[in-house]
Amino acid sequence: MIVAKSSSSSTSSSPLLRAVRHRFVSTLSQSSITSQPSIIKSPSISAVRSNPVTGHRNLSYSSVLRSTRCSIPRWSHGVDWRSPVTLRSQLSASSPSLVERFQRKIATMAAENPFKGIFTSLPKPGGGEFGKFYSLPALNDPRIDKLPYSIRILLESAIRNCDGFQVTKHDVEKIIDWENSAPKLVEIPFKPARVLLQDFTGVPAVVDLAAMRDAMNNLNNDANKINPLVPVDLVIDHSVQVDVARTANAVQANMDLEFQRNKERFGFLKWGSTAFRNMLVVPPGSGIVHQVNLEYLGRVVFNNDGLLYPDSVVGTDSHTTMIDGLGVAGWGVGGIEAEAAMLGQPMSMVLPGVVGFKMSGKLPDGVTATDLVLTVTQMLRKHGVVGKFVEFYGQGMSKLSLADRATIANMSPEYGATMGFFPVDSVTLDYLKLTGRSDETVSMIEQYLRANNMFVDYNEPQQERVYSSYLELDLAEVVPCMSGPKRPHDRVPLKDMKADWHGCLDSKVGFKGFAIPKEDQSKVVKFSFKGEPAELKHGSVVIAAITSCTNTSNPSVMLGAALVAKKACELGLEVKPWVKTSLAPGSGVVTKYLEKSGLQKYLDQQGFNHVGYGCTTCIGNSGDLDESVSAAITENDIVAAAVLSGNRNFEGRVHALTRANYLASPPLVVAYALAGTVDIDFEKDPIGTGKDGKSVYFRDIWPSNEEIAQVVQSSVLPDMFKSTYQAITKGNPMWNSLQVPEGTLYQWDPKSTYIHDPPYFKNMSLDPPGPHGVKDAYCLLNFGDSITTDHISPAGSIQKDSPAAKYLMERGVDRKDFNSYGSRRGNDEIMARGTFANIRIVNKLLNGEVGPKTLHIPTGEKLYVFDAAMKYKEAGQDTIIIAGAEYGSGSSRDWAAKGPMLQGVKAVIAKSFERIHRSNLVGMGVIPLCFKAGEDADTLGLTGHERYTIDLPSKVSELSPGQDVTVTIDSGKSFTCTVRFDTEVELAYFDHGGILPYVIRQLMKQ
Repeated sequence: MIVAKSSSSSTSSSPLLRAVRHRFVSTLSQSSITSQPSIIKSPSISAVRSNPVTGHRNLSYSSVLRSTRCSIPRWSHGVDWRSPVTLRSQLSASSPSLVERFQRKIATMAAENPFKGIFTSLPKPGGGEFGKFYSLPALNDPRIDKLPYSIRILLESAIRNCDGFQVTKHDVEKIIDWENSAPKLVEIPFKPARVLLQDFTGVPAVVDLAAMRDAMNNLNNDANKINPLVPVDLVIDHSVQVDVARTANAVQANMDLEFQRNKERFGFLKWGSTAFRNMLVVPPGSGIVHQVNLEYLGRVVFNNDGLLYPDSVVGTDSHTTMIDGLGVAGWGVGGIEAEAAMLGQPMSMVLPGVVGFKMSGKLPDGVTATDLVLTVTQMLRKHGVVGKFVEFYGQGMSKLSLADRATIANMSPEYGATMGFFPVDSVTLDYLKLTGRSDETVSMIEQYLRANNMFVDYNEPQQERVYSSYLELDLAEVVPCMSGPKRPHDRVPLKDMKADWHGCLDSKVGFKGFAIPKEDQSKVVKFSFKGEPAELKHGSVVIAAITSCTNTSNPSVMLGAALVAKKACELGLEVKPWVKTSLAPGSGVVTKYLEKSGLQKYLDQQGFNHVGYGCTTCIGNSGDLDESVSAAITENDIVAAAVLSGNRNFEGRVHALTRANYLASPPLVVAYALAGTVDIDFEKDPIGTGKDGKSVYFRDIWPSNEEIAQVVQSSVLPDMFKSTYQAITKGNPMWNSLQVPEGTLYQWDPKSTYIHDPPYFKNMSLDPPGPHGVKDAYCLLNFGDSITTDHISPAGSIQKDSPAAKYLMERGVDRKDFNSYGSRRGNDEIMARGTFANIRIVNKLLNGEVGPKTLHIPTGEKLYVFDAAMKYKEAGQDTIIIAGAEYGSGSSRDWAAKGPMLQGVKAVIAKSFERIHRSNLVGMGVIPLCFKAGEDADTLGLTGHERYTIDLPSKVSELSPGQDVTVTIDSGKSFTCTVRFDTEVELAYFDHGGILPYVIRQLMKQ
């Protein structure tokens, strides 16, 4: 049964409007020190002062780290994060005096914390202690017992970091009173334990850090203040492309090409790993960032010099949420925000509502975790969870493996939640042991979480927890399914797939339509593929990819796919040679257990050869199709299909020539590759003809859950994880041979087309520039609903006639060396040219024409968006963007905000924004505004041909979060919008011209 109900305790089920963002930090001088708030005498905090204390920064954990940063080695290097290595052991390598000073400051920090009365020891079962921690039970507050586990992590962080300045007792009280305060959308501070990056977002982050050092230097300040103060883990996984497939040497061939294209980027990241302290860079060819995080980097509980606290992480990839399956609180933020978090800025977030998602029963035979996550995604999308946490619980948890949970958590962005959280239980502990974490580490994790009421033991009576709203799913009701053809939450039960496909062919162009005339729907295109006869029709599968950490982290579905391949081989079925098949494992562990099982050879036989360790097809790095296949598609307007085990299938993302893209489990990917089409009913239609001349059906090749479980049990072993991750930071010969410069300031190469000194801090002054309005702006683009960051941000391949291509060719770069936009994110010149370059973008100014162009209003010329933007800039004319609902949904891409800013966009007026993207716009100084409820460009009669003036006060003190402003057009007509600066913090960013200039000015004054 599927049940949805609302909690009587929650007065609002509307999505949170406020994004995760960084807390305003006052810059009072040393002379303005005020007294420390009085230390409470009782663990109870029922009497809390309502106003935060203002004054000089008290000694926080970040400030302790900052004071020692010049002498401490980079913590992440030479450290096995799976074990409770402490700072003491690393500091000892420096000097005894430094150790003593650090210990004194830790002791001082604990003494000054107003919650020092609950700072207690965690004893080891055999004697001694693991360390000390802030005990939630010691507060003796019955409200805490009812809190969702995910909120308890926020509470612990606030208590541990409470200094009366960055975090106050009032903040702690707001979290404890979550049941009453969350519906009010109150703001709280949060300090994540670490930051996670991948190379696409990591390169621009390190570029910005390098540029910030230059800015500090140019302003005659200490450039070394720009240094990560929390552990930063960067995994290079987004650069490998499927250039070579279906061959035994594909891995090495693709890695050779990866290094040829990205040698400069990789060298820059290697420089960053030595120039910046506390930064670990995991080399290419190691795995996918979120799978490496799950199997290796995730701590669950930190033990830093005897201070115990829960692991938590923010990452510059929206699927950072995968770690929530391990009981680690993690979510995606923009690269801009992550950079500030690295530099010790506390984050501010709206205290979220929490949807309680109860699971019961168990999955039926033949149903996979992928089927479950697609079902959950559809349910939660319908329920409405944007800006909220989702917390899973119930007896059904015991039937879900950790990998199954991680699959569900991974797709939090697709169902719209900030987190999809699974509290730690015995299943979590078993997984930690399986993946090679030491017995002592696992014991410490369990003892700490039990002591702090953060562990779920389903063998004990469960305390009733309060949630904002409730959902329930009986796992027995989940059926095999896919999602598509253009959105992750458009779930299609497998039994309905053929009918749904024909409905898509019939329907008008949209998320579920291609508008193919009836008379053209059955046409067959014959062509020659490498000298052999081949054919395509609407729905023909041309890409079948086992890809993405969503599924490659799950042994059940990976070995299930291998069993499908085995059965197909034994029956004599083969994938057609023109289907581009690929297998991209998320870590070396997958390779090991596929080999041990003896099943990899069957995947190879069906063309699913290993192509590399990285995201590949899931992020659009699918490589070129054979020219004959491409020609057959384009010359005959075929709606070709891709089937992939990924998490995103927005049009134009997977491949420019696959207009239909379906998300499916790895076993279904193999099945559809064998069928060669999505126009098939697996219950009735044969997949093919076997070697005995008989029809082979889906049921003939589909393994049972018991078959899969037996192979998993015998093939997935702890030693595989240990051996893989013992070697992960050692790199490979190609990485190790990279020569990088030394020094803390980067030597920019003006000829580089990969790494470029960005303009954000040029001519930066000591004082903030103040707010800006918009005067007589032209509309650069006029959009409808659901414009994603895939539409906005440069992604995928660089088209041969685009402004970015022109820029590269002018600098002597051959087309074959263009590489992808993602690989060139470190060059602002290319990224600005690639912004709004998506070939599937629909701009109302072009009256329905699809593509990366717009109308230059003053001249009436149809130009590439970048060229039009530059024409406006050269004339000194402001521009704005008009959009519909859900503007900026999709991946958390900082270039979706940086690009428009560099193109001169001053404001975006939309019906609604995706949370991270709105925050990123604020971070880059672009004004986000929302139409009033019930209004949009159409109802107001706006065509985009008008000129727009947005009056804002010249002093930031005259602005308030969420205030209404008047927008006037040149006809004299005006309308009211809500300016989406949601907190005082964001107003401070706007006053400074963006978050990074703000951080620089704060650090300069310390």
